[in-house]
Amino acid sequence: MRSQKGFSLVELLLVVAVILILSAIAVPNFMRARMAANESSAIASLRNIDTAQVAYAETYPQVGFAPDLNTLGPGATAGNTSSSSTNALLLDNVLGCAAGVGTAYCEKSGYEFNITAGTGTPLNIYSANGNPAAPGQSGTRYFFTDNSAVIRFNTTTLASVADQEIQ
Repeated sequence: MRSQKGFSLVELLLVVAVILILSAIAVPNFMRARMAANESSAIASLRNIDTAQVAYAETYPQVGFAPDLNTLGPGATAGNTSSSSTNALLLDNVLGCAAGVGTAYCEKSGYEFNITAGTGTPLNIYSANGNPAAPGQSGTRYFFTDNSAVIRFNTTTLASVADQEIQ
């Protein structure tokens, strides 16, 4: 009798089939867990924005709320360590990104965030949205908050003040 060295083709195919079955079970669970983590991060980010807005309005009462995420962050200057009304250093450089001016978004953990400011001086109204960057893949819920600091969500479209509160 010859001694067998290595594995037969049938054995290798059986192992590959078992791995594929396990992957088919594990991948959807992993995707759901990742979306839940992204949504939790989005809620925490909106809470950070609310807290930063209150701190900003208290620090700069003549300005009111910040008009955009860039103002709450470190600004465009790398390594900036002194705060001002144009770069308050209240958010990190990811959530308070330099591009976060006007309607532009700052992306964090699969969500895109932006602030819409009211008008007048001082600004006494703002709203912030957190929307999935890839709906259905990075998250399923759209989030909203405003100067009331209540976070709301919608599962089908951009969230607004009329939507259900996060419990």
